[in-house]
Parts: sequence; C-alpha cells; structure tokens
Amino acid sequence: MKKALTLTVLLFMASMLQAEDFRSITDVANRVAPWLKGKVQVEKVPKSSGKEYFELSTYKGRLQVKATTTSAAGMGINYYLKYYCNRHYSQTGSNLAPLDKLPEIEKPVRVETPFKYRYFLNYCTLNYSSSFWGWKEWERELDWMALNGVNLALATIGTEEVWLNTLRKYGYTDQEILKFLPGPAFNAWFLMGNLEGWGGPISMEMVKERTQTAKKILARMRQLGIDPVYQSFYGMAPNSLKDKFPKAKIIDQGKWAGGFKRPVILLPGDSLYNAMADTYYREVKKLYGNFSFFGGEPFHEGGSAGGMNVSEATHNVQKEILKHFPNATWVLQAWGGNPSPTFLKKLDPKHTLILDLFGEMGNVWEKRKGFEGHPWVWCIVNDLGENPSMFGKLDRMAKEPFRAMNSEVGKNIAGVGAMPEGFMNNPVTYDLIFDLAWHSSTFDINEWVKGYIKARYGRLTSDMFQAWNILLQTAYRSEPYFYQEGGTESIFCSRPDLDLETTSSWGTSKLYYDYSKMKPAIEHFIKSIDSLGNVDAFRYDLIDFTRQIIANEGRETYYKMNAAIKAKDHETFDQQAKLFLEQMNDQERLLSTRTGFMVGPWIEAAKKQGKNAADKDLYEQNARMQITIWGPLDPNTNLHEYAHKEWSGILNDLYIPRWKMFIEANRNAIAGHMVEKPDYFSLEKKWISNRNVYPIQPQGDLLEVAKELLIKYSN
Repeated sequence: MKKALTLTVLLFMASMLQAEDFRSITDVANRVAPWLKGKVQVEKVPKSSGKEYFELSTYKGRLQVKATTTSAAGMGINYYLKYYCNRHYSQTGSNLAPLDKLPEIEKPVRVETPFKYRYFLNYCTLNYSSSFWGWKEWERELDWMALNGVNLALATIGTEEVWLNTLRKYGYTDQEILKFLPGPAFNAWFLMGNLEGWGGPISMEMVKERTQTAKKILARMRQLGIDPVYQSFYGMAPNSLKDKFPKAKIIDQGKWAGGFKRPVILLPGDSLYNAMADTYYREVKKLYGNFSFFGGEPFHEGGSAGGMNVSEATHNVQKEILKHFPNATWVLQAWGGNPSPTFLKKLDPKHTLILDLFGEMGNVWEKRKGFEGHPWVWCIVNDLGENPSMFGKLDRMAKEPFRAMNSEVGKNIAGVGAMPEGFMNNPVTYDLIFDLAWHSSTFDINEWVKGYIKARYGRLTSDMFQAWNILLQTAYRSEPYFYQEGGTESIFCSRPDLDLETTSSWGTSKLYYDYSKMKPAIEHFIKSIDSLGNVDAFRYDLIDFTRQIIANEGRETYYKMNAAIKAKDHETFDQQAKLFLEQMNDQERLLSTRTGFMVGPWIEAAKKQGKNAADKDLYEQNARMQITIWGPLDPNTNLHEYAHKEWSGILNDLYIPRWKMFIEANRNAIAGHMVEKPDYFSLEKKWISNRNVYPIQPQGDLLEVAKELLIKYSN
C-alpha cells in the first residue's frame, strides 16, 4: 500500500511538472486571445520517431493540445486559431475578434515537422525593427515566435555589460570601453565586426537597462522552448588592443561599408585570445546563465585573414566555446562567401549549424554541396533595411526547402527559418515560412493563400481572393526567376538625382513585375473596405497596398520628369514635377493614418528608452541617423538611405523638401541658368539634429483616405 501511494504521489508530481512545462504556452494564448482563457488544455507527449508533433482535438468546448515540445504546442494553438477559428496574429495587423464558442474538431488532427530547427532573426533585425523596444514589445514578439513554432532565435541584447566586465580585466577604463561600444541603433554591425563606437558613447545607465531587458527576454525564451543564440567571442576586439598588448597577434580588418574602421581580430589560439575568451564566457555565464548556441564569426562582409591559418583559427573559436559550454553549437551565417570550406575544415559538424540566409534568391547550399556535410538551415531574408515594399517569392519558398531535403547535397538540411533585416512588413512571408515547417512536402501556394486569407480577414471573400491572385502574379511572384536584394524601393525616399535606379546602394527602384497587371487589384480592395474595414489585419494590408500603388505611380512620374529634364521640355517638366509632389503629399496624408507608417512612434520609442535628458538625446540621434544618413557623417557614404522609411513625417520634412530642391534646380537649368547641385546633405544633417516632436497618434480616417486615393489612382 505504501509503495502504491508513493508511486501515485510520484506520478502526480510528474504530471504537475509536465503542466508547468507548458504553462507558459497557455499564458501566451491567454495574452494573445483572452477569450481562450480556460479553454485550452496542453499535455506533453513523447516524440514519435524522434520528430516533433502536435495533436489537436476538442472536448466539451475546450481545445486539447498534445505536443512533444512547448514550441510544437505553440504552433498547435496557432494552427487551431488560423485553420479552425479563422483568426490571425501578427506584428502588422491582427484578426483576433473573440469567438463565443470554439469550433469543434471532428476527429483528432496530428501534424508533425520534418525540421529540427525553426530559426528566427537576423543581427540586423535587432536594430532595424527593435532598436528601441522595451519589455512590452519584446513580450509581444516572443508570443508571436512561440505561436509560430520558433525554437531557435538570435538573442544578442545585453552584450554591453559582458564587454565591460571583460575589458576591465585587461586594462581598459570604463570610458575607453564605452567609447568602443556602439549606440543603440547600431549594435548589429558592432557584433558582426563591421564597426566600433558609432552612435555612442552610451551611458552606464543604458548598459544596465539593456542588461535587465536581456535577462527578461532570455528567461521568457527558455520558458517557451526557444533556444537563444548568444554572441560568441570570435576574436573581435577594439583597435586600441594593439596599443595595450603590442606582442599579441592582432590582425587589422580594414574598412567596412561607408568607410567605417572595423574592429581588429585577436588571433584565436593566441594566449591573449585564450585568456580573454575565458573571461568573456565566464561573464556571459555569470550574467545570463548557460547557452546551447552561439553566433558571430570573423570575416563578415569582408575583413582580412592577415596570414592566419583560418582553419586553425576557427577551430580554436569553437574549442573555446565548447570548453565553457560543452554541448553548445556554433551558428554561422552563410553570407557573402562565408563560411568558406577552409573556415569549416576543422570544425566539428556535431557542434556546427549553418544558416543559409538568402534561400529565396539563391542556392548557396547547392553550390556548396550542402556545406561540406555540416547541418544547415534554409532561410529567407526577404527584406533589407526594413524598407517598405510589398515583396516575397512565395511559390519559391513553398518549394525550395523540400527540393533541398530530397536532394543528395541538401540532405543535411536541419531546419527552415526567417532572417529578415526588418520584419515589420510583408506578414504573409513569415506566416508561410513557419507554416511550411510543418509540411513534409511542397504544396500549392494558391491553395495555401486561400487559408491565409480566411485567417487574416476572418473569411474568404471573392474580392480578396481575386486581389491576392493578382498579388501572387505581381508583388509576390517567383517566376520567371529574378535576382533582387529586397523589395523595390520607393523613389520618394531617394536622394534626388537624374537617372535614378536605386534608393540605397544595394537596392533597386526598378519593378520586377508589370505594374499594369497589379492595378486591377485596386477595385477588389475598394470593394472590400465596407465589409472588412473593421478587421485590423485588413486595415494594415489596405494601407500598405495603397502605399505601394502611390509609390509605383510616383516612379512612373519620375521617369517622365527625368525625360523632360533631358529634353529641356519646360512645360512637361512643370506638369510632371507638380504631379510628383502631389503624389508625395498624397502618400504623406495616407501614411499618417496608421502608427506603423509614422516616424513619430519610432522617435518617441527611442526617447522613451532614455532615463535622463542626455540619454534621450542620444537615443533620438540614433533613431534619426539610422533611417537617413546611417553613417558616417559624410555626404559620400554608400550607406545613406540604406534603412530609409516611407513614413509620414519624414516624407513631409525631409523627402519632399529634398525633391523640391531638385525640381527648383532643374527648372532653372532648363531655363538656361547656371545651377549648382543642391546640398541635400546639409538638409539631412539638419533633420537629424532637429528635435521637433512628431505625432504618435494617427491623423485622419484610414478607410476614407485609402478609398479616396485608390479611386484617384485606379485610372
């Protein structure tokens, strides 16, 4: 009897522990859709054949989720929301209206994933999207990750205090260290070894604040079954290290984009490297605990081996990681030729994972023959600089991971993921990449989009079905194949000039689809306003679609204006210049109707992070700098407009004044006057240094303004 009682108690405790493991997932469901509270029951089950899965059923008005992991459970809840409740959760418009009664599942539905990893985030994302997030924004984002089955994500916030605690032990003063660390809008490029100090110096208060936020993020990720990828010590160090340790093997890394001086590389394997790595990883563990994954690697977008034995050096980086975290994996970015075969030669594949970033555009995994046998993850980038553009190769996304899985060279594929430089746009692409992770083979993208429409708007309407069919053939097309880094850029955001082909140095302002074939979608959006206008997800899609239409119209007007300048046709030039400015003012008016398309919330979020006047000013400077000149303060930097935003406020106060300068100069030139090229750089610097306050609340009625403008531009 006593033994039986003991066994009963143990079984009860085990079940309680099991419920504890999944409580965080039900908490997510309750936060996202409060009407689910008390109606979701989650149970942990063992893996089948080593694969993760979830099983859904309903009983007495409650959803029952059996799942092998917390991330599988999260995906299961989202699967039910999307495909049974016709509800949708995203960072860019949601459809979560409450249901009085949960839809029944006639017989249990079981879904498994063939992919070990579902990866999310790019170093750049943590600046272009979330530079100025507090815990409220991060909690919402982590909820989204959990509901999309993400189980591996970059989490490099809070490295500043690790660096402080490390460098103090090697003769650095706090002032020297803070000078080395970047400003809050430029951490990504510091961690990737592209620059040091830009946007700083930050204060000790800012360092402590970021540490506290990092601790909350990491704790929640672990609760939700999302393994954080923290920053490794791969040898990146201050240029001043050469002065403090002249005998150490330190390799100059030259310059990065914009002319930024890169941090040096302290040769992995050098005695100083070994000592600093020990200190660094001890400080990581002391502040944030244990990790199973580390990111960061030398030679990102350039750099120099400087005569080092690369294979030996990278082996030493991995060796130091494993010395402190024996079960850890070094996560590497396949980008710009990195990691080379030489880089990988001496790495242990069991402790290496490669992220093939640009899967939607290229087949690096195929050209590299599966990265010489190392496990890898098929990823999309889709967005550069979080620039505004409707874009995404949806059909290719639905096919390529499975083609890789079934090919000889791709068989080491271990997952799929999204690595956008910014993710506050194109929600369909992120839904698709994490949804396909739970498919075992390719599928019809047209059928998938039907399900997406039902979830996104609450029902499948004829007009939105037709509108999305048009978008699949235009903005979201895959075939015929074309190569393009990010979506087509808005000409409105360009630094004005003749014969413009790009807004940023690596982008393009050319359309990859026939715009005339996109315009029929206007009618379907207009017809949907009355019936779907109360759905927030539709409102987001409506304003973004209207923005894209006006941007496309502006591009066509620019070409006509450009031709008139060359022909010295004063009358046509005046007509097209007037129309171009009218289109820009229409865009300004449209974008002021929703906060996600306004510059005010971006700047105010930055200022909110500062705890005193000086910090608030530095945060605002970072916010304004990143989306304009970027850096350094040089009119010839090739980084200007890289992170441009087609937002209300900056359109009115920077982009329109720039184009007015261009128009006036060319009007005078056509009239035969000697004209100097306008000084756009001074205007840009002035906008960065201004401290005018922008609205953070929408101005005007989104539905009315969008409808009026769509009718205007439908002809």
